[in-house]
Amino acid sequence: MPINHRQVEIFRAIMEAGSLTAAAQALHSSQPTLSRELARMEERLGLRLFNRGAVKLTPTAAALRLYEGVQAHYRGLRHIQDQALALARQEEQALEVLALPALAHALLPQALQHCPPAPLTITPAENPWLDQWMSEQRFDLAVAESHHAPSGCHLEVVADLDEVVVLPAGHPLLAQPSLDLADLAGQPFISLASNDPYRQGIDQAFAHAGIQRIQRLQTHSAVAVCALVQAGLGLSIVNPLTARACAGPGLHWRPLRHSIPFTVSLIFPSHRPQHRLQPILAAALRSALRAHQSC
Repeated sequence: MPINHRQVEIFRAIMEAGSLTAAAQALHSSQPTLSRELARMEERLGLRLFNRGAVKLTPTAAALRLYEGVQAHYRGLRHIQDQALALARQEEQALEVLALPALAHALLPQALQHCPPAPLTITPAENPWLDQWMSEQRFDLAVAESHHAPSGCHLEVVADLDEVVVLPAGHPLLAQPSLDLADLAGQPFISLASNDPYRQGIDQAFAHAGIQRIQRLQTHSAVAVCALVQAGLGLSIVNPLTARACAGPGLHWRPLRHSIPFTVSLIFPSHRPQHRLQPILAAALRSALRAHQSC
């Protein structure tokens, strides 16, 4: 016959209190009752757990090993209890948002202006880490550039935009209301990193058109691209959200007549309880993107 939960509690109390008398007081029971249950436990286990002296019980080596397992069990229960309490207080937990850096910079601040004040954690991340964290359900809402949802997630495409040209103040091409690829021939051009999918799409467009640029600088960030353009080091093609967020006296943008698509999607975890703020922020992001599309 297996031991029962009550016997485990008595064993744990004796190990922690150091005597039957103290354990009985802690459990609001009697010493004879605890002594009988301890004897039954030893019989069922086929182990001697304590050496019984005239004054106190001394745990055997088997008791010490068993106590380690009991403690691990109770730590696990406490962890489960803490998680349950945290779920019950979900309104106090921060909304975990993942976003590509360009979207964390250019889109989230505008959307958050229309959300109630609440704890929120924004984690900018590039692929492959972004896909990994989404697959591990380590988020409540993600904002990414994709048509494909990672495993365990579902995706909603909220905007299909086009990349734009960014130019420094005073550049002669600013005289034109829109630009074609041919207008950028022979221009110093600042690129995204060589493994960036948008860089690859831009390079393919120029190669297909047979247009040469002067390429000396590259960086991983669209925001950094805009800073380099603003410093007068060249021009570039970036997503329209970053271009508008960075635009100012020293940086301007123009539409590109050759379409280089830029997709924005909201991604939701399929196996994580919905945070109460998730639909509110998702609606604000949709609204912010509609405002961008109407510009």
